[in-house]
Amino acid sequence: MAMVNINNGSYPSIEELTERYNLNNGKAAAHSAPGVRSFAEVLTDKQGESYGLKFSKHAAQRLSDRNISLSASQLNRLSDGMERAEKKGINDSLVMIDNLAFIVNTGSSTVVTAMDADESKEKVFSNIDGAVIA
Repeated sequence: MAMVNINNGSYPSIEELTERYNLNNGKAAAHSAPGVRSFAEVLTDKQGESYGLKFSKHAAQRLSDRNISLSASQLNRLSDGMERAEKKGINDSLVMIDNLAFIVNTGSSTVVTAMDADESKEKVFSNIDGAVIA
């Protein structure tokens, strides 16, 4: 660790600060540090809470990375789709809304992952036991 002495005080060097905060082109890579969530991830969670939904870190990151924002209507339809799946005894469901696909765990009311229609070239969804078009 290179320290710089200025006015009888020791301060970290620019190289150390860059490494410590993992700066990349002026942007801190906060999502790479364990337990640190981006603003977009926190916002997604807060929006979902009012509809009885939780978003996994993975799902929130995918929405953020792909600049997908959900309207109040879409969040309501997603929540409704999850409730319909739960009533039918589905634990892990694919919920389709417009051109978006979500895998939800009904037991924990958690959106596990999210993608738009262009992402899934194979159009194959595994590890689900039901599907809802909401």
